[in-house]
Amino acid sequence: MLHIVLVEPEIPSNTGNISRTCAITNTALHLVRPLGFSTDDKALKRAGLDYWQYLTLYYHDSIEEVWEQFPSARFFYCSTHAKNRYDQVRFSDGDFLVFGKETAGLPKPLLNEHAAEAIRIPMGDGQRSLNLSNSAAIVLYEALRQNDFFGMR
Repeated sequence: MLHIVLVEPEIPSNTGNISRTCAITNTALHLVRPLGFSTDDKALKRAGLDYWQYLTLYYHDSIEEVWEQFPSARFFYCSTHAKNRYDQVRFSDGDFLVFGKETAGLPKPLLNEHAAEAIRIPMGDGQRSLNLSNSAAIVLYEALRQNDFFGMR
């Protein structure tokens, strides 16, 4: 199983879309507080409602808590500021794909500390970033592809 971690997500529809993607790919979703919305939010539920019961969902109070709960896991930090491209990584079962909040991404100190594990999606010059749910899907599906989709049809 792969894992997606959203650090302080702000937009409920993005999290809803990512939850739906996670549910249909058997990927665990980890939400790191504070959240910019209530998990009862209608936009969140509307985006992923039909799949909510199939979602493996965890809540954490910090990224450090995620590391403590999964000490032997590999973590990849997705950021427009990373030097490594996401398609240059060899993903494995159990890997964590970490994304920051929509307005600020992941904190610079975190990226600096984990620069070797920081990955990016190539984009045109002068462009800010892709939508969070699109970015999560792109990187997740590359990890799934590399692992023959873990037997999904």
